[in-house]
Amino acid sequence: MSEIFVYPAARCIAGVDEVGRGPLVGAVVTAAVILDPARPIAGLADSKKLSEKRRLALFDEITEKALAWSLGRAEPEEIDELNILHATMLAMQRAVAGLAVTPDMVLIDGNRCPPLPMAAQAVVKGDSRVAEISAASILAKVTRDREMAELDQQFPDYGFAQHKGYPTAFHLERLAQFGATIHHRRSFGPVRRLLTLTAQ
Repeated sequence: MSEIFVYPAARCIAGVDEVGRGPLVGAVVTAAVILDPARPIAGLADSKKLSEKRRLALFDEITEKALAWSLGRAEPEEIDELNILHATMLAMQRAVAGLAVTPDMVLIDGNRCPPLPMAAQAVVKGDSRVAEISAASILAKVTRDREMAELDQQFPDYGFAQHKGYPTAFHLERLAQFGATIHHRRSFGPVRRLLTLTAQ
């Protein structure tokens, strides 16, 4: 963990992170995790810095050992309606609301917190500084990656399993060639421009 994080005084802390703000397709997925001090998990780190194999192993360990964990999401339609920032905040609220244990403090990766019924603190680079947020980032990333693999089965022309919906050159090329799927975010620039062109 980089830059030692000083934990706030709290009895029960949940960490929250999101995956999928940048992609052109699919939901933004969030996770909330309350770790069990009696069952420590070694090797927690920012999900982006772990190999896929390590992420999958940690996913199983976190879901088995955590005191509580929950996933939240906002679908493409909600992202288009609210904008990605507000949709992400909504997904975070859903993840926290889904916890079987109610935390008295929530630590959120990034620089802003959604309105929550308990104390919350934003932690910049929290996914590499706070174990609870690292755990949440792993759950969110593995969940979303699995959804992209499923989407890849349904729409094999787009390469979703590889680029996970991000606007890579390959994705943009296939988007231009085959058009937008029902899972694409209509409000995102490349998709919006394509739909405008098609409408003309």
